[in-house]
Amino acid sequence: VVRAAELYGKAADQGDADGQNNLGRMFESGKGVVQDVVRAADLYGKAADQGDADGQNNLGRMYEEGRGVVQDVVKAAELYGKAADQGHADGQYNLGRMYELGKGVVQDVVKAAELYGKAADQGCVDGQINLGRKFESGKGVVQDVVKAAELYGKAADQGDAVGQVNMGRMFESGKGVVQDVVRAAELYGKAADQGDAGGQNNLGRMFEWGKGVVQDVVRAAGLYGKAADQGHAGGQYNLGRMCKLGKGVVQDVVRAAELYGKAADQGHAYGQYHLGRMFESGKGVAQDVVRAAELYGKAADQGHPGGQNNLGRMFESGRGVVQDVVRAAELYGKAADQGDAGGQNNLG
Repeated sequence: VVRAAELYGKAADQGDADGQNNLGRMFESGKGVVQDVVRAADLYGKAADQGDADGQNNLGRMYEEGRGVVQDVVKAAELYGKAADQGHADGQYNLGRMYELGKGVVQDVVKAAELYGKAADQGCVDGQINLGRKFESGKGVVQDVVKAAELYGKAADQGDAVGQVNMGRMFESGKGVVQDVVRAAELYGKAADQGDAGGQNNLGRMFEWGKGVVQDVVRAAGLYGKAADQGHAGGQYNLGRMCKLGKGVVQDVVRAAELYGKAADQGHAYGQYHLGRMFESGKGVAQDVVRAAELYGKAADQGHPGGQNNLGRMFESGRGVVQDVVRAAELYGKAADQGDAGGQNNLG
């Protein structure tokens, strides 16, 4: 890599755009040279000034992230646009992101989907995945789960872990494809083997319940643990469940509360609800009904029926909150509307 950097440097010194771009990459990553993001941005700029699409895209990224230059998302979008106009797949994808988020441009989900499509047509996995999400959700395009599955499949076929997880979901649920839990488990496994936390969590679920694989709760707990170690909220919540129940691991309610807390801190509704129950009962944590009500409220705000029902109980009894039977009835109603038996019983 040192020799490669040296050769790229010679080409760059002669004004070669590819050399400038490649040497910029080396300086950006610290590969073969001492890392220098300012120098990297300068080299990308020289390539971009020559109309080089790679240089425009790379410099756009530096402006978007504020690496080696003062952050400027408008300038970033402009550079991505120049690359996209030349048919550069990554430029099309990146400009699509900017339109989706309204970052440096006026938000336009239809335009975003169009750009993702152009990138996807060139085999860009990020474009395929993001366009797949658009078709799955119906945002910016007419909803089409079959098309979504097709796009996820293309990304998965290129070995992309996110594509494998998303395609696994489709096979698990039978959304856009014929349901096939064995194939779903296989795809989750491929993603998990790449260290993808979503794949590890989803494969753990398959092992826990014996879906598409032979049931193995120890293996499930191990996979949840790998996902949890990467900060995956679902993995933290699921491992917390296993610790609380002693399923595949030694029972440990203190550890369960800790894991629920980590998931809850990331906004995971089930983590919030279950941690609330632990605070209400004093199981694994010091009892704190105020904290319990707060957590039930966070879960309820996300539409979790158990959170709505339990917060209703707190308002009805005045535990951890000021008593308010009208608010209690409203919350029971929301839970009941979702088919929650506790909400229906309490409302009745």
